[in-house]
Amino acid sequence: MVDLVPIITNDAFREIFQSMSEGIIMVNREGLIVAANPVAEHEFGYNKHELSGMSLELLLPSRYRGGHIHFRQGFNARPEPRKMGLGRDLRALKKDGTEFPVEISLSYTSVNGKLLVMAFISDISARKKSEEDLKRSEEQLIIYAAELEKKVQSRTEDLNVTIQKLEKEITERKRAEAESVKALESERELNDLKTKFVAIASHEFRTPLSTILSSVSLVEQYKQLGELDKIDKHTSRVKSSVKHLTAILNDFLSLGKLDEGKVDVVNEINDIKILFRNIIEEITPNLKSGQNIRLQIKTKKAQITSDPRIVRNVFFNLLSNASKYSGPDQMIFLTIGDDDKFLKITLQDEGIGIPDEDHKHLFERFFRAGNATTIQGTGLGLNIVKRYVELLGGSISFESKFEVGTTFLVSIPLNESNK
Repeated sequence: MVDLVPIITNDAFREIFQSMSEGIIMVNREGLIVAANPVAEHEFGYNKHELSGMSLELLLPSRYRGGHIHFRQGFNARPEPRKMGLGRDLRALKKDGTEFPVEISLSYTSVNGKLLVMAFISDISARKKSEEDLKRSEEQLIIYAAELEKKVQSRTEDLNVTIQKLEKEITERKRAEAESVKALESERELNDLKTKFVAIASHEFRTPLSTILSSVSLVEQYKQLGELDKIDKHTSRVKSSVKHLTAILNDFLSLGKLDEGKVDVVNEINDIKILFRNIIEEITPNLKSGQNIRLQIKTKKAQITSDPRIVRNVFFNLLSNASKYSGPDQMIFLTIGDDDKFLKITLQDEGIGIPDEDHKHLFERFFRAGNATTIQGTGLGLNIVKRYVELLGGSISFESKFEVGTTFLVSIPLNESNK
């Protein structure tokens, strides 16, 4: 490195030059480097003083060197402070031959009557990588949104089929029982079901779809601002809304299959501990902050002959409800016992409980307790659970105290022959 004393005579300025966090290179009219601070040497991968006397063009990829000479000569003719390469991606060349993106600002000074050009150089590799990651995230979000649109379209078609079947059922009931009071009551019941079905589907779909739409719109704004943390937040909101939509659609499809008698019980021999631990492991990521499921296995039976898919659906739904209607940091207790013929499963939460006046309606289709109307739900879950338990030859009951908690007791035959 050329000694800075003839060039920078002020000791304070020399110290500032050496300690700057930005790379600085000083070049004479001939394009030879006369000074470079430690940051510049580090950026380009050169040892101390090694840049001194080198041609500036050697720090550029070979494809740019010829054109840069003309740019340098033009700046020497009319020097003025400015940013270099506005609107273009600038690339620099390390000693080992690798390229990296840079931002460069130019200035100049005169020492002993000779022009010296100062280049302030910033390695923006990290920023470029963030921009590329952001672009990939945006592309993935677009793909995700397209897949979601297809899924919603497919599920909407399934819903339309279900609605058509409900309408057909209403028509058939009206024709068969038109002259009886029972026919009138049945017609009213089916109309109420249809109204509730359409109202709940409309309400429950509108909220997550609105969330998805707003989040996708905001992602574009945050992309321009480079606020990656906010993009991650809205991506999570999209995923959460998709999970909610999927849960709603699964409830409607399960209801349709049960109504049509298309749910077959396929019994298998299941290890009780493994069966329930797998269910808990699957539901745990969906629990609220601080919630925990305490499993106690008091039965000495090792196995149960039943349909593991239906058992999983029953307790995944009950555990989801226990979490949804309980606050953060509250416990959920799952106790497994038996009475020789039946597996006895008790599920207790510390949640909002069920008002006494709502107990008799709890397992009805589309029913929601009076203190649960502000919490997302379709009112189908417990109706589906009860019908699944009965398919297994079992029973379900509950006890609940308002604002204290709820306990469900499920009995399932240990062996197929007990049903």
